[in-house]
Amino acid sequence: MVVILITIVHVVVCLFLAIVVLLQSGKAADLAGAFGGMGSQTVFGPRGSATVLSKATTIAAALFMVTSLTLSILSTRAGKASPALFQKVVPVTQQKGGAAAPAGTIPMTVTPEVGGKAGAPQTIQVPVNQAPPPQKQNQKK
Repeated sequence: MVVILITIVHVVVCLFLAIVVLLQSGKAADLAGAFGGMGSQTVFGPRGSATVLSKATTIAAALFMVTSLTLSILSTRAGKASPALFQKVVPVTQQKGGAAAPAGTIPMTVTPEVGGKAGAPQTIQVPVNQAPPPQKQNQKK
């Protein structure tokens, strides 16, 4: 429920931020700015007082960052960690011939190299990495 509320606020802030940024005029919006001239000899151009739109942009940008971080943290905590690739349990199935493979192994076809030349393909039984047993937690008395 909280994630949905923050997501709605985040979308509204995104739309508001885009609108406010598009409504602002550039710092050098006069005719001299089109030809590279600046109204003053300062390094970053003329600096006026902060307008309502620039204050709204600052507030919307701050809200955007806060909602982004909040959603990121909530999704990380709510997510379930997937097992590592080598810790996944592979179900043991029967071979094509109908004979069951030994417990904990699967058939694998390999082609060995003998003297730099490919040998005859062979099917070998490869042990399956079993899931580790559940760990017992030490209880303090």
